[in-house]
Amino acid sequence: MDISRRLGTLVVCAVPAIIGGGIIYGIFGDYVPVFIYEALLILVAGALVSR
Repeated sequence: MDISRRLGTLVVCAVPAIIGGGIIYGIFGDYVPVFIYEALLILVAGALVSR
């Protein structure tokens, strides 16, 4: 996978991070679940990019 495709994958993963973080905060009303959600997204994005 070339560098432009890797960067594109990271950009695509940024959209669920922003929108999903707001939804998770709206549901739970606390930042701890948001940090857990963001950490899981970072792990998934890292796994996708490292392939």
